Amino acid sequence: MKNLLPLQELDLKIEACRARELEIPKQKGKFEVQRKRLLAEIQEREGAMRALQLEQRECETDISQRQSQIGKYEQQLLSVKKNEEYQALLHEIDQLKKQISAKEERIITLLVELDSVKEHLAEDKKRIDAELKGIDRQCAEVDAELAEAVAQRQELENKRGPLAEKVDASLLSRYNRIRSSKKVGAAAVPLNGSNCTGCHMTVTPQVVNEVLAGKVHACAHCGRLLYFKDNFHQDGVQSA
Repeated sequence: MKNLLPLQELDLKIEACRARELEIPKQKGKFEVQRKRLLAEIQEREGAMRALQLEQRECETDISQRQSQIGKYEQQLLSVKKNEEYQALLHEIDQLKKQISAKEERIITLLVELDSVKEHLAEDKKRIDAELKGIDRQCAEVDAELAEAVAQRQELENKRGPLAEKVDASLLSRYNRIRSSKKVGAAAVPLNGSNCTGCHMTVTPQVVNEVLAGKVHACAHCGRLLYFKDNFHQDGVQSA
């Protein structure tokens, strides 16, 4: 047990590094969600501007077509002989001019709206660009943090072999099985009086006495290996 506790301390540090490696990408995922939201915001603003520009072009095309039609009617005025036909053409020309006037007023309104939209779009792009740069910096920091966690874990894993060699083979096998079954946390835990600090259940007095005497025992309830802290303080071993 004396040699097992330093190994467990190292394994818990490795475990913490692995947990960081899993957690860090989640932070980056949140940043990517923010990035998509900002880009969608810009696309929405640009879409609104394009819609106004499209309507302006449609109005201009419509005006051009009506002006062309007016020109045709005016040419017909020169050749008609009946007053009824002449008045009908004048009426059509008048209606087309009214429609053109309405379209021209709409274009003026669109130009005012476009000026406002372009101004706000420029402001939004400036703000969003700054936010995107901030997200890029945060993502770079997250990438650096992940690389650091991986490097730290690998450095710790390189130290594991020499420590594991010092542990009794049978005890090491039991320890590895427990760690594998528990997935996370300590496989060897100290007794607090007669209670296992892993599951907080009470063990028998006989087990307490034998663990106190230095014998290796597993908790009958959770299967973790048991030890007394005081047995190892003089060796400078930290508890798990």
